[in-house]
Amino acid sequence: MRQPDSGAGPRGDDPPSTPRRGASSASCQRSRAGGWVPEVAGILTAGQVVSTGHAIAAVQQRGGAIGWPDGHVDAWNHVECAMALSVCGLRDASRRAYEWLRVSQRADGSWHKLTPELETDLTTESNHAAYCAVGVWHELLVSRDEGFARRMWPMVKAAVDFVLGLQTPRGEIIWRRAADGSPDGYALLAGSASMYSSLRCAISLAEYLAEPQPDWELAADQLGHAVARHPEAFADKSRFSMDWYYPVLGGPVRGEDATKHLDRGWSTYVVPGLGVRCVHDQPWVTAAETAELAIALDAIGDHSGALDMLDQIQLLRDPSGAYWTGWQFETRRHYPDEQSSYTAAAIVLAADALCGATGGSSIFVDVGADSASITRASDAACGCDPRDPQPSAAPATT
Repeated sequence: MRQPDSGAGPRGDDPPSTPRRGASSASCQRSRAGGWVPEVAGILTAGQVVSTGHAIAAVQQRGGAIGWPDGHVDAWNHVECAMALSVCGLRDASRRAYEWLRVSQRADGSWHKLTPELETDLTTESNHAAYCAVGVWHELLVSRDEGFARRMWPMVKAAVDFVLGLQTPRGEIIWRRAADGSPDGYALLAGSASMYSSLRCAISLAEYLAEPQPDWELAADQLGHAVARHPEAFADKSRFSMDWYYPVLGGPVRGEDATKHLDRGWSTYVVPGLGVRCVHDQPWVTAAETAELAIALDAIGDHSGALDMLDQIQLLRDPSGAYWTGWQFETRRHYPDEQSSYTAAAIVLAADALCGATGGSSIFVDVGADSASITRASDAACGCDPRDPQPSAAPATT
C-alpha cells in the first residue's frame, strides 16, 4: 500500500503532480488552512466541499465526539467524520475527534456506543472498533504527521486485537460482543468487508511505524477469502444495498469479479437518476450509500460511473452545505427528516477520491485485494479444496 513518504498527494505549495483518472472532470483548490480541497467540476466546488466540512464540525460535541442526529455516537461514523474534516482542512476539529476516540476506548480495545440520556447500549461491535485503523492511516497520509500516528498506534493495536478475537477459523469476523462479553452468533458481510480494509490499513500503519504484525496479514487474507468466496459465512442482509457494494468498496472483490458483481445487483439497488436505495424493497435513496458506491466504482476504474453517482445525489444537498440523509421518491420528501454528519462525510470522501486532492484520496483504491493473496483458512475450515484456485463464486446478490 502507498506510504506517506512515497509521493502520495500534494507536498509543500504544489498541487498533486499526477492527476487521478478523469482529472479533466475533477480538480482541487488550496484551502485557507494550507491544504488542498477537492473540487469536482460541474458537481461540487471547493467552497461547497468546505461548507460541508463546516456542517460536520457544527455538530461536533465539546469533547470531540461527532454523533448521529438522534444524539448517539458510534466509533465507525465518528471516524468517517474525522476523515472528512481532515480532507476539508479542518485539522483542529479532526484532531479533537481522534483524541476523543483515543481517550474513550475501553480496556479491551473496543468502544461502547455513546447514547443519549436514559438510553444504554453496552454491546461492542467489531466493525466499529476496526475502523479507527482506516482513520489513523488516512490522517497520516493526509498530514504526514508521524507523531500523530505514533500517539494513536496503541489505540489501533488494541482495537485490532479486539477485532481478531472475534474471527472464526473460517475467516469471517463475528459482528459484536454482548454486554457480558460473549460473542454474538453470526457475522455480517458488509461489516466484514469493511474490516478487511481496516486490517489492510492497520498493516500499512504497523509497517510504517516498524511494528510489523504478520498475524494480521494472515487474518486479513482469511477474512478477504471469506468475503469474496463464502457468502454462506454471513447472515443474509441482502435487503440492504451495503451488502451488495461493500465487498467491492472494502477491497476483497476487485477486478473483473467486482464489475460482474456490481452489474448483477445494479437494477436491484440503483434508481436511475436518483442514486442508491438503502433497502431494495422501499422507495427511498440515501446519499451516504450513493457516495460509497461512487467510491467503489472509482476504486475499480469506473470514474464516469462514480461521477454520475456523486452528481445524482446532490439533490439532497442543503444550501448550508449539510446533506439530508435520504429521499422518498414516491412521496417526494426527505426521509428520514434529518441531516446527518456521516452522510456529509461520505460526500466529502467521495469528492476527494474522485479528484485526488489529498494524500489520503486513494486509500480505498489501495486496500484492494490481490486475488492471489486471498488465502483459505490454514486448517481448511472454510471447506475449500486447496488444489482449486477458484473454490467458489463471488458473493451472491439478491
